[in-house]
Amino acid sequence: MNQHTLAEEISFSGIGLHTGAPVNMVVKPAAINTGIRFKRTDLEGEPEVRAIADYVVSTNRCTTIQYKEAEVHTVEHILSALAGLEVDNALIELDNLEVPIMDGSAGQFVEAIVAVGREEQRANRKVFHLTENLYFKDEEKDAELMIVPSEEFDLTVLVDYASDLHGPQHAHLKGLQDYGSEVAPSRTFCMLRELEFLHSNNLIKGGSLENAIVIADRHVEDAELDRLANLFHQPKVRISDEGILDNNKLRFRNEPARHKLLDVIGDLSLAGIPLCAKFIATKPGHSSNVKFAAQIKKYVQKNRHMIDAPVYDPKLEPVFDINQIEKFLPHKYPFLLIDKIIHLSETEVVSVKNVTVNEPFFQGHFPGNPVMPGVLQVEAMAQTGGVLAMNVMDKEQNYVTYFLSIKEAKFRAKVIPGDTLVFKLELVSPIRRGLCEMKGTAYVGNKLVSEAQLMAQVIRVDS
Repeated sequence: MNQHTLAEEISFSGIGLHTGAPVNMVVKPAAINTGIRFKRTDLEGEPEVRAIADYVVSTNRCTTIQYKEAEVHTVEHILSALAGLEVDNALIELDNLEVPIMDGSAGQFVEAIVAVGREEQRANRKVFHLTENLYFKDEEKDAELMIVPSEEFDLTVLVDYASDLHGPQHAHLKGLQDYGSEVAPSRTFCMLRELEFLHSNNLIKGGSLENAIVIADRHVEDAELDRLANLFHQPKVRISDEGILDNNKLRFRNEPARHKLLDVIGDLSLAGIPLCAKFIATKPGHSSNVKFAAQIKKYVQKNRHMIDAPVYDPKLEPVFDINQIEKFLPHKYPFLLIDKIIHLSETEVVSVKNVTVNEPFFQGHFPGNPVMPGVLQVEAMAQTGGVLAMNVMDKEQNYVTYFLSIKEAKFRAKVIPGDTLVFKLELVSPIRRGLCEMKGTAYVGNKLVSEAQLMAQVIRVDS
């Protein structure tokens, strides 16, 4: 899967939930591998800050990031919308301190992104496939977050508000295809017991019953309702049958839990890379979410070789089996070194080689201690790249691929009988004048065993 950005820029205007300040925000397309960045257009030099956990400076009721002069509050909802719709690269310009709260959800952000659409970019999308459990416990907040290996994104959130009307809740999202309809519309909320504290500490200057849900977690007398009406500049407020202030209707029975799920997706995107894993979050909050994102980011950096490792499922049908490969390549036994193609696009190909003790080269290479020669691993890469090069050429013509150079070849681990080698070849740049430059990597499981930069020339030959 390739990276994506926005097909067009989109604009929003509103106020900040906590600052109450008016703000205009423009979300623009961005180049490959730039990730999500915020730019403060109201400041001299228009400084930028990347949306990663390293730059989080506060998690007091919202997530705030800052790098030098570029400070941005309440980034979690727009980050959640971008992550939920799998937008990898975007530049978010603001002319004030805080992202507009809109209706308190990510729904309007999602609607605008869907309206303009995404644009596919010519670069592979880096997704981290977890191979072990990661766990985080916040004793102070009584929050627990855990991720376990999975073949797809899966997130469950468990919350408990100790209220007769809003007690334990959970929300679940399997895959991201339903994010826009099942998660994004869920609005931010606070408990009634928190309201006066937040207001007296200037934390919700832009809060209103139009952009937040207030949950009545206790019995409220008429005199207090009158005081709340003054607080929200309303003639009158009441407690609805659903246990929330005023005449608002919950969009979902478990809307608070779904909004917590929305926040988790936004905050965990600060790890800086999409994760293929199953998430379980109990009583999550911005503080615990961001600390866990930082832990994940550190783990990914330590295991970066696993990001590019292709996932091989032997149960799936190959794109090309050995008989079809022979039609692409001129090589034959004993020099045909790949067994099947499991992925093929215009920019990337993945092949599989099952290494057995019966390989003819083992008869003379390290007898008694069989190790696959590194030069043959590079040759298998070259053959895999040949399939990629031939696939993009005119099928009505005959072509042959000649390799011109091999650079930066590195051999990082032994390959022995019983190993399953998975080769991935990626185009470094578009094929021009028959010249094809590729990056090749070879894995056993998620362990990188060899790599090289290959240059080839595709030449048409007469039949």
